[in-house]
Amino acid sequence: MAAALGAGSSSAGPPGLPNSVPGHAALPAVAVWEWQDEFGRWRPYRGSVCSFIEQALQTPAQKGRRSGTGLASSSIPLGQADATLAPYVIDIPSLMQFRQDTGTMRSVRRHLFAQDSAAGQGIVWEWQNDEGGWSPYEMKVCVFLEQAFTHGLRHVDLSSLGYNYDIDFVSLVQTNKTSRFQRGIQRRMDTPYPVTTATGPLHTAVACSCQQCLLNSGTGPITTRYRHSMINLPSSSAVPQVSSRTAALSSSGLGFVPYNKPTLSGARSAPRLNTQSAWALPQPVGAGAPSPGLSASNGVSVPNLPVEMPKPSKVNQALAGWWKSLIASMMDTVTVTPSEPEQVVRKYLEELRGAPADEDCIICMEKLASPSGYSDACECKTIKPEAVGQLTKCQHAFHLLCVLAMYANGNKDGSLQCPSCKTIYGEKTGTQPKGKMEVSTFTQSLPGHQDCGTIQIVYSISRGIQGPEHPNPGMPYTARGFPRYCYLPDNEKGRKVLDLLRVAWKRRLIFTVGTSSTTGESNTVVWNEIHHKTEMDTNLSGHGYPDPNYLDNVLAELAAQGVTEACLRQ
Repeated sequence: MAAALGAGSSSAGPPGLPNSVPGHAALPAVAVWEWQDEFGRWRPYRGSVCSFIEQALQTPAQKGRRSGTGLASSSIPLGQADATLAPYVIDIPSLMQFRQDTGTMRSVRRHLFAQDSAAGQGIVWEWQNDEGGWSPYEMKVCVFLEQAFTHGLRHVDLSSLGYNYDIDFVSLVQTNKTSRFQRGIQRRMDTPYPVTTATGPLHTAVACSCQQCLLNSGTGPITTRYRHSMINLPSSSAVPQVSSRTAALSSSGLGFVPYNKPTLSGARSAPRLNTQSAWALPQPVGAGAPSPGLSASNGVSVPNLPVEMPKPSKVNQALAGWWKSLIASMMDTVTVTPSEPEQVVRKYLEELRGAPADEDCIICMEKLASPSGYSDACECKTIKPEAVGQLTKCQHAFHLLCVLAMYANGNKDGSLQCPSCKTIYGEKTGTQPKGKMEVSTFTQSLPGHQDCGTIQIVYSISRGIQGPEHPNPGMPYTARGFPRYCYLPDNEKGRKVLDLLRVAWKRRLIFTVGTSSTTGESNTVVWNEIHHKTEMDTNLSGHGYPDPNYLDNVLAELAAQGVTEACLRQ
């Protein structure tokens, strides 16, 4: 019976391209934006954030508008909709979410659902995570659960959506069909998602072959991160939620799929929207037409980012997080005198005499042939706003003033990281709070490594006060879930990873202070882009063993932070 319920999602082509489907009239729908976490799960932004994204895409006055694409804005700073999302920017041409303080990139997508669906009513279904907080299901699951709930069903099976779970609406419990582990679930009312128009057919069943579903199926790339994950085959669009419990798990129907690594093709400008893509982006709103992003009918209001500026700035068009803390405290134009920051910029970039005419600076999103987008927020006596420099190793080009702004808002440790390809210049350090790293070994083997014992790493960090390098200096930060136990095989490659993790720990790169992607709590200690295995004998969650790709992938992640074998010879 559960499989007969529709997911209620639709698709539409990008603006500027024919996207009508013969025989299908335009239908009212709601737009839901989702981001993909490191385990391949799609997690919806809140309705108010989606409304802000929709409005930004349909406001012709946005400076990021590119001629000929129909896109109103090429980058959208999410902190203007939700202060807890201040580090994040969505790059529309590449459909990626970019975190400015760590450089993390995640895929995003836009799905359309029926106006009378759970999304249209602002109903979100959530599951209880290991920290005791609540995490939302992806929206197609929320819609499916709400349909079943309103039909009076007592029980549904999520296997038709690619999840290995049974849902009991009476006891509000989710049960893993393999391990029998149970979690609580809840139904919560939130802001309805923004109204738009669907020009394609709506879903009629869970197994749908519409263009949007095909684009987001497991046949395409999962993400551009250096990650790997256990998935349910044949559908890779859903992965079981995180569980710290161990359970026997048959390998039948499961497989390892490595995430694609970023390509270093040498293309020096930000990727453009593929004109053949069928991503569902909204149509531009004509002059005087109401925006479906923030309409009076749904009562959505978007708070402004609490930043006091002396005059209108182009920074909101840029990756604003790099400059956020400095701008938030300034009352007058900042003047940077020739000092260490400028010396670092000059050390790693060579100034170009002629700027490429058709390339963008991906820091400020302005053309390289135009002045820096930071020119009205940062002045330097020896660097002109139109000056362009090229990094010496990777050859990527940026406004020199943009790189100066990026460096001035970081750790100022004498290193730079290319925001395009992540090449490290100098020795990168992080913002990890003080703590302790302890290592021990024991004879028990990890699944997949039966020929050796196990290395156990214990990280201990206590709560404290944020320093000047953290998001909110002077404010307390929490440290949940410590001590944290992690495991490596005690073989040659495992010991190599351990040695590099010791270097990363000394450089303060293992943890940082930020917002938890699991609980949503801000000002807390979180992992910092170096994957750890926190379970020994199950990989149901992606946090355990067996995992034949893990050691290679974590070596790549360490290298992305500038921690390589060369560090061990120093």
